[in-house]
Amino acid sequence: MKHKTVFACQECGAQSPKWLGRCPECAAWNTLVEERPAPEAIVAAAVERRYTLAATAGPQLYADIDTVVAERISSGIGEFDRVLGGGVVPGSLVLIGGEPGIGKSTLLLQAAAHFAKTIGTVLYSSGEESEHQIKSRGERLGVERAPLYILAETCLERILEEIARLRPALVIVDSIQTVFSLKFQSPPGSIGQIRESATQLLFAAKGQNIPTFLVGHVTKDGSLAGPKALEHIVDTVLYFEGEKHHSHRVVRAVKNRFGAVSELGVFEMTATGLRAVPNPSQLFLAERAANAPGSAVLCCIEGSRPLLVEVQALVSTSTYGNARRMASGLDQNRLSLLLAVLEKRAGVNLAAEDVFVNVAGGMAVDEPAADLAVVAAVASSIRNRQIRSDTAIFGEVGLAGEIRGVSQAALRVREAAQMAFTRCVLPEGNCAPADVPEGLEVAGVRNVSEALDQIIAW
Repeated sequence: MKHKTVFACQECGAQSPKWLGRCPECAAWNTLVEERPAPEAIVAAAVERRYTLAATAGPQLYADIDTVVAERISSGIGEFDRVLGGGVVPGSLVLIGGEPGIGKSTLLLQAAAHFAKTIGTVLYSSGEESEHQIKSRGERLGVERAPLYILAETCLERILEEIARLRPALVIVDSIQTVFSLKFQSPPGSIGQIRESATQLLFAAKGQNIPTFLVGHVTKDGSLAGPKALEHIVDTVLYFEGEKHHSHRVVRAVKNRFGAVSELGVFEMTATGLRAVPNPSQLFLAERAANAPGSAVLCCIEGSRPLLVEVQALVSTSTYGNARRMASGLDQNRLSLLLAVLEKRAGVNLAAEDVFVNVAGGMAVDEPAADLAVVAAVASSIRNRQIRSDTAIFGEVGLAGEIRGVSQAALRVREAAQMAFTRCVLPEGNCAPADVPEGLEVAGVRNVSEALDQIIAW
């Protein structure tokens, strides 16, 4: 019997009865891959099987549903628990993605070792490494004897059998792109395989109340590989970020059904694994050059955590007649906007100057509160005048040159005071005397010119 064949786009999931060079939905080239659906016998068996995430089969009246507060379980890594919203929720499905070699497997193996030692059995299923390779990493990380089971397997049905047999306290699948189901004849990593694997693992996690972590590959533009449905299926999506040439790593939550979104955890990569950094501000400011023009300290917020980072600017005369604007750790389009405001509203001539702006330490900042620190660093560099080393800055800059208020100003001010800063320049709308810690001087500013007068001695 001839089976019907469809071609699925690996970018958007659109299907076509025949192969096309270009996807008609997302316009991506050479992304359609042949997929064969499951035989009718398997489909019939699947229809008879009950798929549900609830304890009862039928619908329940809203008023009759009891609220269950799941007690979170600590992973043994404080920064990781912070990103998850306070710990691991039983029955949750978490997806963590990042660049190759960034430390995803290392972090999860450390968490698995703690779970196995303190909570119970852990199943670590790897489709990319053998048992011996994982054991070698575990010895380097100092993993002790515990009920930690390593399964080098890529077949979904085999993984589900081991989950049902062991009934572990935690399941880790590294990675979801290497897992395949016998129901499909398409290769691992295809749209159908990823969707089926993630869905079946979701049923296993919810049905047996087992927290499950999935490792996901990322594409060359940094987004998670596979269908967008993968991110909708899971409860939490974490991104592992960091520069390979820097020792620190950042875990950021972009979706979390059990906690705050955009929460941040900072780690330092060492020879013995990832070490949590309880005071990231101290880490980012540790190597700050003293009395250097073009350096400003920014009070930013990541999730619920205040951070102090250094914004550096270098302004030099263009030798080719075409001025360059380059930004690292900031949006380059935002930098061009701020330079236009600085030139138009503050009279700083930058048309013939190359401008380079960098957030030191590899940190990426995307909130508008960074505007005033960027403007101050650029003005400091072009005038070759330093900013007081004990001054912290934050504020949003509007197109009219006004300084707009930002959220969580009191939290930023307290962080500056805790890091021994004695002066803070902020929007006038955020100046609340009741929120100013003792020993900290605050200067509220209304526009760019007034801010530069307060920050730099012109």
